[in-house]
Amino acid sequence: MAYEQKTKPTTVDPEAFVRAVEHPTRRADGLALLELMTVTTGQPPVMWGPSIIGFGQRHYKYASGHEGDEPLVGFSPRKASLVIYGLTYTPGYEELLEELGKHKRGKGCVYVNKLADVDLGVLQRLIKLNYDHWVDK
Repeated sequence: MAYEQKTKPTTVDPEAFVRAVEHPTRRADGLALLELMTVTTGQPPVMWGPSIIGFGQRHYKYASGHEGDEPLVGFSPRKASLVIYGLTYTPGYEELLEELGKHKRGKGCVYVNKLADVDLGVLQRLIKLNYDHWVDK
């Protein structure tokens, strides 16, 4: 049985999605991340599935044969926190995460309660480091 990837690009407008976020801080932080990631990557934001905003795209294939596409970096303004994807894959990210500020780490993502809790310069360096890593592949 073939696996169908659920999280794939859609035609939903990312800015409209963020503007519809109920939580005012999450909405404002989402708009700020839209700008920061657009400027840092030079890519337009694209909705991936119903709640992830991604920048750039790569194809992956695991040894198991499972393959698919994913954004190089992205985020989701979730109810509990901002989830930032694609920051924990490249050499040098550990040191930058130590400088980032208040956050939690997941398997492939970083959780931030609000952007005011982190150093935006360090966040931008993390985004660029990881985005550039995949672009160069």
